[in-house]
Amino acid sequence: MSKKKPGAPSATIALNKKAKHEYHIEERFEAGLALLGWEVKSLRAGKAQLTDAYVLLKDGEAWLLGSHITPLTTASSHVIADPTRTRKLLLHAREIGKIVGKVNQAGYTCIPLALYWKKNKVKCEIALVKGKKQFDKRATEKERDWNRQKQRILRDNNV
Repeated sequence: MSKKKPGAPSATIALNKKAKHEYHIEERFEAGLALLGWEVKSLRAGKAQLTDAYVLLKDGEAWLLGSHITPLTTASSHVIADPTRTRKLLLHAREIGKIVGKVNQAGYTCIPLALYWKKNKVKCEIALVKGKKQFDKRATEKERDWNRQKQRILRDNNV
């Protein structure tokens, strides 16, 4: 297996950091993304945000709404770039059916977690999630702090 070169760029383009804080992540899916040429160039430059994005399921198709891909200034003048346009997610019909069933019946929401490169394709990791209550958020934060403190104690005692 070949190792990554030290100067090689990361495969991750954008993360939805708020998602892990706001939701319980139940199930993850990998979806392709239908993009235009200027969007791919912007993604190579790392100009993407997923902060307020969500997935809309309509007519047996999945769409990514609210994601922001900033156009580069070198984009051609004949292309009208819309940074927040609706982009189609490419999933198998069985996966879409599973997501639609859970969203309609079990009260799940579908959100994007990350955009990343897989070989030369852009992939979007989407997830079925349930919203956290305020006390869940506090408990998660408390657990994270305790794990951090535990690591410090173990590190200090082993040295």
